[in-house]
Amino acid sequence: MSFSGEVKEELARHVGQARHCQIAELAAILACCAGCGEGENGARRLEIRTENSAVVRKCFTLLKKTFNIDTDIFEKTYAAQENVGIYQLVLEGADAERVCSACRLTTRHGQVSPLLLKNACCRRSYLRGIYLSIGSMSNPKRSYHLEFVCVDMPQAEQLCGVLADFELEAKITRRKRYYVVYMKEGAGIVDLLNIMEAHVALMELENLRILKDISNHVNRRVNCEAANIVKTVNAASRQVEDIKLIQEKRGLSSLPENLQRTAQLRLEWPDATLGELAQKMTPPIGKSGMNHRLRKLSEIAEELRASMPT
Repeated sequence: MSFSGEVKEELARHVGQARHCQIAELAAILACCAGCGEGENGARRLEIRTENSAVVRKCFTLLKKTFNIDTDIFEKTYAAQENVGIYQLVLEGADAERVCSACRLTTRHGQVSPLLLKNACCRRSYLRGIYLSIGSMSNPKRSYHLEFVCVDMPQAEQLCGVLADFELEAKITRRKRYYVVYMKEGAGIVDLLNIMEAHVALMELENLRILKDISNHVNRRVNCEAANIVKTVNAASRQVEDIKLIQEKRGLSSLPENLQRTAQLRLEWPDATLGELAQKMTPPIGKSGMNHRLRKLSEIAEELRASMPT
């Protein structure tokens, strides 16, 4: 099962304690997955259709706990999509009237009545229902990306407003005929999982974030050290070339004693670092002193190159 699927399974098992929270979550699911109309006898009919078994199981649980309604769950498989099961849950008559009235399904399709979202606990429940119905999340081992595929802009704006109430920033983009609300910050996704009370998924994501941060830190250190090694090798190679040029054109004996010893040490130890060369001097000197002497040798070599006929 994908990480997104694990989050949905955890949310499907979590039921709010208060009845108003249960209604808010059910209203969020119905706004995304349900159609409300009339049955054959003219009575109210409420039909919930979804491809996700976690969604229909959560609806079944909420209907039982909140309204004491028992109903059957039907599963259909279409010939064109043999691997896709469509789960269906139907309410008719008085039961459908009670649910539609409590969940205020007279509002625009896709949106939940603001009257159901007055309390912070109800907004948490709303987010659980919305994620179950239209949310998904990429594998956090690869990238951080959580999104909700909304049917229209008003639904996307309502969702962004609820997220903003919890100080979570989300953006909206158009994808074909849908409006996608998305988050790409790992910290924000962790906060959202906490708000929805998906604590098991939260801990798993936090562990992955810690491991990824450690891995990135190690990679940065390794890359930095590798770059420093390359710089050291290149600098040492240039220093050897400069010393050999001085040796060829003027001879090392023409140099002051301190520069002679420095030149000889670099020729003897072409791969040594500045610190290692500095410690080989008699008496030992500091890295800055060794660097100064090697720069002096480089300047002498540049003067020789400038005086050479082209």
